[in-house]
This record gives sequence, structure tokens and C-alpha cells, in this order.
Amino acid sequence: MNFLAKYGIAYIMDLIFGDPHWFPHPVRFIGKLISTLEKILYKAKNKKLTGGLLMIITVGTTAVVSYYLAKLSQGLEVFFLYTTLATKSLADEGFRVCKVLTDGDLEKAKRELSYLVSRDTGNMDVRQITRSVLETISENSVDGVIAPMFFAFVGSLFTVGGVSLALPFAMGYKAINTLDSMVGYKNEKYMDYGMVSAKTDDVANFIPARLAGGVIIPIAAMMLRMNYKGAWRVFFRDRLNHSSPNSGNSEAAFAGALGVQFGGKTSYFGKVYDKPTIGDRLKCFDLRDIKRAIRLLYVTSWVGLALFIVIRYAIALIFS
Repeated sequence: MNFLAKYGIAYIMDLIFGDPHWFPHPVRFIGKLISTLEKILYKAKNKKLTGGLLMIITVGTTAVVSYYLAKLSQGLEVFFLYTTLATKSLADEGFRVCKVLTDGDLEKAKRELSYLVSRDTGNMDVRQITRSVLETISENSVDGVIAPMFFAFVGSLFTVGGVSLALPFAMGYKAINTLDSMVGYKNEKYMDYGMVSAKTDDVANFIPARLAGGVIIPIAAMMLRMNYKGAWRVFFRDRLNHSSPNSGNSEAAFAGALGVQFGGKTSYFGKVYDKPTIGDRLKCFDLRDIKRAIRLLYVTSWVGLALFIVIRYAIALIFS
């Protein structure tokens, strides 16, 4: 079975099954590896050095294990490629919060949202919850969909011992992303220890984030008859209005397509930050925006898949 067939099956599996909560997702094992290594490495005085070792060991171990899984069975390769994608699970989380808000249970909506974001949700109103869901969907359209796709397709261009590197590349990216989410904080504990992981995540997402915000999301918006011109305009104008060098790219494109404004006052760990705004406030937030964002997410994933297939075929023709 060639790579495109295997990846097509993995993509469809993600759309059908998503990420069931009962399923022991590989990212959980990566997280356990990070936690175990941290207990050993964090004791050293040179936190930057041991943080770098944490990143190398975690990503290296994940890539090597993934290589042997792909070598062992094409079925395992397809299955684990499927686990690197998160389109349906991200959409399901958005739908869950939307449904609770529709039912009028604000407190439950805050609890559901707290599982998705690191910001404080206790004092949020409906508008703030809706904005937070939209920002989460737009940001994670890169981390959960476009970036793992990108690395799978790049890896598929290379083989070692007759085994495609698609899975090692994609799972290696997931390891980088998990490291950033666990130790990539700019606080006293992780400022030095998580520096290498955070910077590596920035580098890994550099191309996928710009492909998503500048090409994929606007095309998806055009297909859905959303404001694709606004997506491009806000992308080029506001994509740097974010503390992350990458997250603003997809957020700007989503905000422009939906006609809403992200940013503003946000509380993290008891401290309120006034984040720069992204997008134009052409309308007030309402629950329909969550459903529109989810439709945009799904079509973004499809456009991303189609784009990477075209690019891969073009590369194959050039070097054949």
C-alpha cells in the first residue's frame, strides 16, 4: 500500500473516530515519558542543558519507536498516523461547550472549557467562553491538524531500510508539541528548563502555521462562502499580534473569515492580561460562530490534505 492510500485511511479514521476518551492515546505515553525524565533531569543545576536533553531523548525515543511500529506492520503505521490527527476531537470539544451553552448551563460550560484551555474560566460570561472556544479551535487547527499532516508528508519523501519516515516525523512532531504544552512555560520553574522545547516547537510550527493562515484557511473560507478576503487581510495585518510567533497566523485567518475579533482581557492563573486584538469586530460573538468555526476547521483539514497531496505528486514528478 502506498503512502497516499495509507494516509487517506488514517485521515478518514480520524473523521470517524476522533479521540475517544477511553482510548490510551499515544500522546499520553509521551507525556508519561516526559514526566518520568523530568524527575531525573530537573535535579541538575544546568536547567537549559537538561531541558535540551529532555527534548532530544523524548523526540528521539518517539521517532525510533514509531519507526519500528511502521516497520512491523502497515496496519500499525496507518493506525498511529490516525492518532496524530485531531480534527474530530477538536470539533467535538467545541460542540460540547456549544451544546452546554445552548442548554443555558453557564457553570458547566465553564468547567468544560477549563479542560481545553489554560486560562481562568471561573468568571467568564457567554461571550468570553465563545471567544475562548473560537481561539482554541483556530490555534489548534495548526497543532492538531495541519502541522502533523505537514510532517507526515515531508517524512513520506524519505525511507530508511525500506520504511517510510512519515510516521516517525509525524509522531516526532507530536512529541515536540507535547513537550511545549508540558514544560514550555515562561514561569520560574520552566523558564530555563523548557526553553529548548519551546523554541523547538516554534521552529517546527513555523512553516505549517504560515501555510495554514496564509493559504489553507482562506481557501477553506472561500469554499464555505465565508469572508476569505477578510481572512487574508487580517492574516497579513494582525498575525504578529500574539505572544506566540506562530499561533497568531491561524487565529488571524479564522478571525477574518468569521468577522470577529480575538484578544482583549484574559486571565491566566489569577492575573489579567490585555492581549492585543486580532481581527475586526464586524459582529458580536454568538453560539453560531462556534458551529461556523467547526465547519471551517473541517474544510481546512480537507484543503490541507489536498494541498499536501498535490505538492507531493509534484515533487515526485520532478525527481522521478
